[in-house]
Amino acid sequence: MDTRVLIVADENIPLVSEAFASLGDVRTMPGRAIDRAAVADADVLLVRSITPVDGALLHGSRVCFVATATIGTDHVDTAYLAAAGIGFSAAPGANANSVAEYVVAALLTLERRGKLDLARSSIGVVGVGNVGGRVAAYAAALGMRVLCNDPPKARLTGARELVPLDDLMGCNVITLHVPLTDTGPDATRNLFDERRLSRMRRDAVLINTSRGRVVDEPALREALAAGRLGGAVLDVWWDEPAIDVRLLQMATLATPHIAGYSHDGKINGTAMVYTATCRYFGVPMQWSPPECEAMVHRLGPHDGVHEVVQQAYDIQTDDARMRGISRVPEAQRSAGFDALRRNYPRRLEFRNHRVIGNAAQSDVLRRLRLLGFRTPAD
Repeated sequence: MDTRVLIVADENIPLVSEAFASLGDVRTMPGRAIDRAAVADADVLLVRSITPVDGALLHGSRVCFVATATIGTDHVDTAYLAAAGIGFSAAPGANANSVAEYVVAALLTLERRGKLDLARSSIGVVGVGNVGGRVAAYAAALGMRVLCNDPPKARLTGARELVPLDDLMGCNVITLHVPLTDTGPDATRNLFDERRLSRMRRDAVLINTSRGRVVDEPALREALAAGRLGGAVLDVWWDEPAIDVRLLQMATLATPHIAGYSHDGKINGTAMVYTATCRYFGVPMQWSPPECEAMVHRLGPHDGVHEVVQQAYDIQTDDARMRGISRVPEAQRSAGFDALRRNYPRRLEFRNHRVIGNAAQSDVLRRLRLLGFRTPAD
């Protein structure tokens, strides 16, 4: 590949310079700063979800290949890319496990706060793709009764375990794992609007880690304020980075769109777009992601699943950082939101944690193994 090839990349894609160095010159910059001038002389554009990619950005540029290191693609005008003959790739499933583990951490925290008794609670999973499928399995490992809804998948497979959305409304928790779509029979924009929210249990908790616009924020804010909903765990927001601070203050747990921000998930995304780029240009791959050294946890005499998960990922720390946004002047909040994402600490997925216990703790070890932790049985 000609070393004169220029690759413009979101600086928040980890190891992007190291991975793509053999393919050409890599220029990194903040995702929100990627504009027409930045890509005018670029051949390859690598983005994350905060950069809209369309004709307004790319028209007249040299870009012939675009990749997003994310699961979602609603920020990319794929029809424009196809019409313009520009290659495209995404990273489906790259951070699916990271998001599922975020939901696990949220559920355990809700239980610790007395909002749920997981073994006696039900959870409705809306969207059973890469993320939702893992969430369903992990929720079952936590002892929850799991109901799943996925109309496109139900039509495709005929799976009887996939139930109508109305059947989920009696669940203690509903968690959303769908793409943001505007058209068709399964459009998801404002899927949970005032009418849908009113059909949920008054003590139910809504978890949204998909896209902010899947939920009608004013309706959610009103439901929480009126006590018509038990709580909300929100990782995604309508107008990121200019989020609704009133809703932030009402949320049970709030985070800055980092559910999929595990170190593993982001590295997976880098590896997937690197592989796709090499294939597009027909060049051999010369980089592979580094392995992580496992963290070791020894179970204390009173440690259970919650204690181990909290050591691996304490969602309450992310929540506390996020709430700091409401304490700064309004003009600084958007920058604060982006800074939380840009400076997010290294978070390893459960599979990078090895847990050691004794025979009396075999049940805890078994459940941790189902959640992906490494135990002596592995």
